[in-house]
Amino acid sequence: MASDDAAAVTRTSVMGSAAAAEQPDLRSPLLYLNRELSLLQFNKRVLEQAKDERVPLLERMRFLCISSSNLDEFFEVRVAGLKQQVAYGSVVKAADGLSPTEALKRISVEAHTLVDEQYWVFNEVISPALEREGIRFIRRSDWTEEQSAWLRSYFEEELLPVLSPMGLDPAHPFPRVLNKALCFIISLKGKDAFGRESGMAVLTAPRSLPRGVRLPEEVTASPHEFVFLSSIIHTYADDLFSGMSVTGCYQFRLTRNSDLLVDEEEVDDLRDALEGELPSRRYGETVRLEVADNCPVELSGFLLKQFHLGEDDFYQVNGPVNLNRLMALPDLIDRPELKYTPFSAGLPPRLSGVSPMFDVIKQGDVLLHHPYQSFVPMVEFIRQAALDPNVLAIKQTLYRTGPDSAVVKALVDAATRGKEVTVVVELRARFDEEANIRLASQLQEAGAHVVYGVVGYKTHAKLAMVVRRESKRIVRYVHMGTGNYHASTARFYTDYGLFTCDRDIGNDVHNVFMQLTGLGRATMLRRLLQSPFTFHAGIIERIGRETERASQGKPARIMAKMNSLLEAETIRALYEASRAGVQINLIVRGICTLRPGVEGVSENIRVRSIVGRFLEHTRVFYFENGGNVELWCSSADWMDRNFFRRVETCFPILQPELRKRVMHEVFELCLSDNQQAWELDSSGEYTRVTDAEAQQPVSVQEALMLELGKLGA
Repeated sequence: MASDDAAAVTRTSVMGSAAAAEQPDLRSPLLYLNRELSLLQFNKRVLEQAKDERVPLLERMRFLCISSSNLDEFFEVRVAGLKQQVAYGSVVKAADGLSPTEALKRISVEAHTLVDEQYWVFNEVISPALEREGIRFIRRSDWTEEQSAWLRSYFEEELLPVLSPMGLDPAHPFPRVLNKALCFIISLKGKDAFGRESGMAVLTAPRSLPRGVRLPEEVTASPHEFVFLSSIIHTYADDLFSGMSVTGCYQFRLTRNSDLLVDEEEVDDLRDALEGELPSRRYGETVRLEVADNCPVELSGFLLKQFHLGEDDFYQVNGPVNLNRLMALPDLIDRPELKYTPFSAGLPPRLSGVSPMFDVIKQGDVLLHHPYQSFVPMVEFIRQAALDPNVLAIKQTLYRTGPDSAVVKALVDAATRGKEVTVVVELRARFDEEANIRLASQLQEAGAHVVYGVVGYKTHAKLAMVVRRESKRIVRYVHMGTGNYHASTARFYTDYGLFTCDRDIGNDVHNVFMQLTGLGRATMLRRLLQSPFTFHAGIIERIGRETERASQGKPARIMAKMNSLLEAETIRALYEASRAGVQINLIVRGICTLRPGVEGVSENIRVRSIVGRFLEHTRVFYFENGGNVELWCSSADWMDRNFFRRVETCFPILQPELRKRVMHEVFELCLSDNQQAWELDSSGEYTRVTDAEAQQPVSVQEALMLELGKLGA
């Protein structure tokens, strides 16, 4: 909520009256922050990284692009969803009390401010700093004669053959515009070859073209000088319209709803249905229009009318409309001193030898903390299973894997070698649907059994199980993770992965796979919590247990780390725990709708967010439990969808030495971080934690790079 609303969050306003002082209304909208506005707050924290002079310059540029890319997805999914609710006439209010229409109004204000800030950072902070390092984006007005000649040649040889301008007239209506494509609205004067006077044309720049064109050294003063593709098209647009003159050429970009609408109850084959729906993502309902700030009012108004958008959906920007497409530039610039210090992932000592994975796991559970520790052991786990004659079966869930996945190759190899391979592929992993359809086909062609999970529930659990015959018994070796089986993101996302051959956990994972591939009833699991059956109830029960102990005057504590905290009943349980005196520390990277620090409700809750070099992705939950500590890792956040509309697992860390390690790596370091941490206050605002009063700077990510990996290697 805005700061003027925050003043209303008092003990009296929440409780209704002084007489109700002992029983606050924990459903009061004043106690909940808006989901979408909280997500915009996260993008502000990402943008702050672009302004932080402690971050290497090219990495600051990357953070700027990430904030822009995040905002794209925010409009494609969250804003699009709210617009759909409005179109359907929904007036249902969220826990924070805002209706969809009210939320969109607030979002527009905050998003416009954020976009203005992004372009200020680009123009006034990042670009000047790059120029001081000899890395320049050269404006058209500053081109030399030699550069102009080279760029004209580039336009004629590389751009002209692939550009297709569309004149607008009764025979040529406004063309369909691709989602997030770089486009130009062009005003014209004169007649074309057929004597037509159109007045306007639309041009779409193919996505195959680079958005930043590097100039060759023979026409530059430094080796890192670039020209925006849009500048080249602006300059030579006349060449596209023979016999006519261009009187104006202005960038624009359209953002569309990118959710896929498939009624799973009405389709016979989910894969076929999704394949048919994928093209529609490019042409979903419009949600945002971005235009260059020099675009005349009459042309921007014309575009808004074409796309059925209003002023709240209109963003004028002082720079390239597709800022996120500059993400590739840091990789084109060989300046190591302007990038993060190189880092090599480490290995636990037990995995540093040549012993087979199964022998190592048999000696005790193995915990990997990515990206500080390598993802290779996970690949080796499946690869060795494929080669081992004693392995009978492999079962695994796949949500996101990335292109050319080593894990998928190992599964294919296992299937071709005659192993019983079963893979649960989640086709509805947003923005990875097409890739997952391809990998499903690849696995099926190799002879693997491929299923697509459960109708109505995304399979988001991260599980792999190897069934191995040892002497006269069957042993199940299991890997469970908080993140995807994706080697690329394992280098940038913080996640835990646990290897174990614990009999009860193996039986639980077996039963989960039986649910996913068969049609049987859910069975009671001995060790794991599972959505949509026991995870939510299990978390509520454990919060309640701490609440009861605190009410009895006994020590009680809850700590939890996750990506998002949204689910209202869980938040109410945390409020009750706080009121009872439970000390609660929450580390929530992104969305948090809980409001901490409210008198009489949440004084004992503290919320912080870590934003740094790596994307914080681990989900870890701690309950003091009267000294009999429970520590859990999970594939799930505390959100409605994770609790009730997904298949998720939450697994315990049972071995004391591993519990101690997780406590240090997650809670001790995150809660003492004074370099990358932000704290949430009761107004809904985040304040950066500083080391002004600390004895020494502490960065959780730098500490773990040094402890678990090789920084500078």
